[in-house]
Amino acid sequence: MANIASAKKRARQAQKRYLHNKALRSRMRTSIKRVLKAVDEGNVDEARQAFQKAVPVIDSMVNKGIIHKNNAARKKSRLCARVKALG
Repeated sequence: MANIASAKKRARQAQKRYLHNKALRSRMRTSIKRVLKAVDEGNVDEARQAFQKAVPVIDSMVNKGIIHKNNAARKKSRLCARVKALG
């Protein structure tokens, strides 16, 4: 454990930031799962709506530095392909 006050503060900040980022990452994963669930059920309208809601969530994770922009592009591309395959 840190002994210096500034190091203690940095440890507190890191923990706080970790929990915040964890919540954001969970939100993104949940939105992706909603799309995949709708696709698996074969519900086209629900899948499209879930995809439209998931895209801004994924994009906001890039802006916040949670995931890399190429990772986001890959996730969106794969989700879009799954939704389009439905019909």
